[in-house]
Amino acid sequence: MTDLGEEARLIAGGQSLIPLMKMRLARPVALVDINHIPGISGIEGRGGELRLGALARHAEIEASAAAAAIPIVHDCAAGIADVQVRNMGTIGGSVAEADPSGDWGATLLTLETRVVCVGPNGERTVALEEFVKDAYTTVLGQGELVREIIVKIPPAGSGGACVAFKRSAPVYATASVAAQLTLGDKDTVADARIVLGCVGLVAIRAQEAEAELRGKRLDEKTLKRAAEAARAAADPQSDMRGSAEYKRTLVAALVKRAVGIAARRARGEKVEGGHEYAAR
Repeated sequence: MTDLGEEARLIAGGQSLIPLMKMRLARPVALVDINHIPGISGIEGRGGELRLGALARHAEIEASAAAAAIPIVHDCAAGIADVQVRNMGTIGGSVAEADPSGDWGATLLTLETRVVCVGPNGERTVALEEFVKDAYTTVLGQGELVREIIVKIPPAGSGGACVAFKRSAPVYATASVAAQLTLGDKDTVADARIVLGCVGLVAIRAQEAEAELRGKRLDEKTLKRAAEAARAAADPQSDMRGSAEYKRTLVAALVKRAVGIAARRARGEKVEGGHEYAAR
């Protein structure tokens, strides 16, 4: 890869690169197909961790019993675009692309996630919070690629949900929210992570919203305060998907939905998650 120069590109699923090439926004001098590299497409639950090979397809994660142990991971995989994209796209490519409108970034930030990178200087493991530096920018160096994503399985009494609002399945979400909760005694929130997607240059950790939940019982007032804190944390831009104010309002509604589903799952209920669509 390094012998081909800085303008060479890796290709696996091609769901990000090929559209850019069609629009002449990317003009790689060479494409390096990594689909036939053995040992980097597995999905395995082991030692309290979910290990996702970089070449694991979204559809494979959606169908995986090991991934279903963390419901928010299944939600994310099942909600990505349409069947064609899910069958071709890879989690490693999505994480490495660091698209602020992508699905995996916000979802995985609600969990303890590490990214295993390999390159000319060997292997290193980076926390996801440190891996993404900015929109479309990561810590990956020249010739370095993602080999595996490792997710710590949440403790008992935990539940999560990833929800988004889209005009239709193939397009990016107008806004999305990923929420992961751990419930303690008397239905109080022992821990919470809330991450907002598509409303900033990177996925946004809504820490004030999390603070509104921790140590409190989940009632309507607590949920409303958390939703308003998340609304304030959002930093959207007006575009063809909606005005900035519309997106903030949407974030508040999605927080209520995501936290509600996460809490029910944390109590052991089997609850369907999923995205909302303007057009059906």
